Amino acid sequence: MKSKVVALICAIVMVGMSIIGCGTSGTSGTSATEAADTSAKRTEVEQSAEVTKITIAVPDSEASYIYSAATEFANRAMEYSNGTLDIQVSGNGSLYGGDTAAGIKQLSAGSLQMLILATSVYASFEPGYNVISVPYMFDDQAQLLEYLNSEIGKELMNRVSDMGITTVGSWTRSFREITNSKRPITSPEDLDGLVIRVPNNSLYVEFFNACGAVTTPMNFSEVYNALQLNTLDAQENPVDVPYVNKFYEVQKYISFTNHMADAWLVGINSSFYETLTQEQQDAITKAGQEVQQWNVDMMEEQDQVALKTLLDNGMESNEIMEEAREKFVEISQSCYPKFKELIEDDDLFNATADFCGKAVD
Repeated sequence: MKSKVVALICAIVMVGMSIIGCGTSGTSGTSATEAADTSAKRTEVEQSAEVTKITIAVPDSEASYIYSAATEFANRAMEYSNGTLDIQVSGNGSLYGGDTAAGIKQLSAGSLQMLILATSVYASFEPGYNVISVPYMFDDQAQLLEYLNSEIGKELMNRVSDMGITTVGSWTRSFREITNSKRPITSPEDLDGLVIRVPNNSLYVEFFNACGAVTTPMNFSEVYNALQLNTLDAQENPVDVPYVNKFYEVQKYISFTNHMADAWLVGINSSFYETLTQEQQDAITKAGQEVQQWNVDMMEEQDQVALKTLLDNGMESNEIMEEAREKFVEISQSCYPKFKELIEDDDLFNATADFCGKAVD
């Protein structure tokens, strides 16, 4: 009897061990590992699918300030999005055939995702943007930056919303200077009879005609040849433009007239922007805000590099004395009635003039 009990106990133990062994078999362990690997791969695929690609179109080459600022913006936005944005920069206006008006229309329609262009270009669609470029309205970069961040400036920069464009950055540009092949510009009188290229914008034409210059609106792509052939005596642009385009080969003088301000509008198609996650939207707006000051610091440094290059290649530079500057300001203010007609918004003009201390009774 005792032997039968022992045999029964042994049998039970053996069955239990068999059951435990089945539960921990090598086959079952391998399946768990494979399941974990499959899950990890699925997560990687899902994360990859969530990455949104964006291309930013800019009007100038890789050597330009705006290309550098756009690249800085892209890098920061990608970082802040935790890798869910993949942003590339496309230069030379290649995505819109170099036609800035076409570029704005494409951004509005959604065939461009993002575009950075000057507010002076947007003035063709919203005349209010001309107020930023009223000659001698702004004293310096600091005042322009303060204006862009004011309620007046924010309202202005957001006017493109009616076109299906969301403004995610408002950056300053270096003020415009005059280069020419005839003489230093030390006062308005030195512009008398000078043939100067200006953009196709009535604001420029009015001001320089009032200074006695002969204005010639012309596409920028034609300027170098016209200067080389002496069809033009002069042109006006921020200092990086004659630097990047090697105008020192065809111009002798650069005069720091600081006559006009301009700004960059960093725009994204509104419908596309609304498809982004909140994290992605926040990343883009944060980058746009931060690069505003980064851009100011970069321009200040690079303007010195640009000027040195111009001087090293034979150009001569001069500053404008305060007395002469006041003469330029007076000429600009004499044009205010015409400027107001071009801007088509007396309230905006007056508010901006008050902000800058340039109001005229």
